[in-house]
Amino acid sequence: MAAWTAHDIPDQSGRTAVVTGANSGIGYVTARELARRGARVVLACRSEERGGAAVGRLLSEVPGAHAEFRALDLGDLASVRGFAEAYDSARLDLLVNNAGVMALPYRRTADGFETQFGVNHLGHYALTGLLLPRLMETPGARVVTVSSGLHALANIDIGDLNSERTYRRWVAYGRSKTANLLFTHELARRLAATGADTVAAAAHPGYASTNLQSAGPKMEGRRSAERFAALANRLVAQPATAGALPTLYAATAPGVRPDAFIGPGPLGWRGSPTRSWRATWTRNDVAGERLWAASEGLTGVRYEGLKST
Repeated sequence: MAAWTAHDIPDQSGRTAVVTGANSGIGYVTARELARRGARVVLACRSEERGGAAVGRLLSEVPGAHAEFRALDLGDLASVRGFAEAYDSARLDLLVNNAGVMALPYRRTADGFETQFGVNHLGHYALTGLLLPRLMETPGARVVTVSSGLHALANIDIGDLNSERTYRRWVAYGRSKTANLLFTHELARRLAATGADTVAAAAHPGYASTNLQSAGPKMEGRRSAERFAALANRLVAQPATAGALPTLYAATAPGVRPDAFIGPGPLGWRGSPTRSWRATWTRNDVAGERLWAASEGLTGVRYEGLKST
C-alpha cells in the first residue's frame, strides 16, 4: 500500500457506483475520483440544491464524466426506500456508505431514532439491504462503509441503542462508528456463508478537513467551538483529497479482503492508506449478530437471499 494515491485507482469503465453524502468533503472527492477513472457515479445526497451543485462542479472538473444526483435522506427510512425503489441501473458495482453526522446535540430522525445512530448506521444498514440484490448480481461488487478511528470512544450499548437513558454526543458518535464496523463484520460473515463474491469492507479518513467538525457547534450557535474546529482543520487536518484515499483504496484496490478496515498510516490520522487498527469489540460475532437483529427490527429491512451465520 506504500504511497498509494488516486493515480493508482484501476480503470472503472463500465462500473456503477453509489456514494452517499457526496455533495462535499470526502464523499465528493470519492465520487469525483471514481468518475475520473470512468465509473458512472450516483451522488446520493439529502439536499437537491447541494447535490445538484456538486454534480455541476464534478462535471466541470472532470469533463465527460458520467455523474448524476439522486435524493437520499438517511434520516428518513421512507426516503431510503424510495431511493432503492427508483434505482434503475442494471448493475451496482460499488456502494460507498459515506454520509454521516458527528457530535450533534440530541436530535431524532424522522423515524424517531437518535440522529447519529439513525443516520450513520441504521440508514446505511437499510440502504445496503435494499440494494443488496443488485450488488450480489454484479460480479466483484463491493460495499464500503466509512467508520472512524473515534469508534474507540465507545462500544455499542445494545440495550440503549438510541441513547434514551443518557446522551453524550461524543460517546454516541463513537457508538455509531462502532456500529459501522460491526455491521461490516457481520455483513462480511453473511456474504461468506452465502458464497457471494461481494466484498464488505470499511475505511476511515483519519483527521480530514471537512464541514463535519463544525456542524454540531453551528447547530447550537457555539461560535467559539465552531472557530476552534475551523482552526484545527487548517493547522492539523489533512485535506479531503487525502482523507478520501482509504475509502478509494477499499473501493477499488485489488485484493481487498472482506471485513478489511483501511485508514491512513502509520499513526491513523494522516498518511497513505494502510490496514488500520480497530477495537477488538468490532470483531465480536455475538455483538454483530445482536446489532443485526436489532437493526432489522428497527428498520423492517431484511436481507433477502443472504444466509444468517
